[in-house]
Amino acid sequence: MAFLMKSMLSNQVKNLGLGGGGEESKEESTPSDPAAAAGMTREEYEEYQKQMVEEKMERDAAFAQKKAERACLRVHLREKYRLPKSELDENQIQMAGDDVGLPEDLQKMVAQDQEEEEDKDSILGQLQNIQNMDMDAIKEKAQATFTEMKQAAEQKCSVM
Repeated sequence: MAFLMKSMLSNQVKNLGLGGGGEESKEESTPSDPAAAAGMTREEYEEYQKQMVEEKMERDAAFAQKKAERACLRVHLREKYRLPKSELDENQIQMAGDDVGLPEDLQKMVAQDQEEEEDKDSILGQLQNIQNMDMDAIKEKAQATFTEMKQAAEQKCSVM
């Protein structure tokens, strides 16, 4: 009961302004000028703010460029594997401008992949694949298929 009375009376006294003056003095002690709060002159503070804005713009531009490069890579992979296109990637590339391309290391990787695919598609690549085949397994499979066909023909034809 005493706690309840004390809390009610203290709240009333604070509202009257007799006991709650400590909070107001704290608010008045903080300076309203952000330059003074940072310990700089007004000109130094404005220059600092300009530098911060310029750095933020540079970071944002670099980030947009990286996002566009990643989108370009995704577009390239979608074309390679014949996947559906993404409008989000195309929008990111358009927002970054025309100077978007794959980073150099990714360009090298793509070029190597294309060379390997071209080698596999060429006649020499097919000949190398023939050399890697197991001819004994192919012969056995062909003979098994031939005997199966012969047996199926014998069952259907009464002359054989």
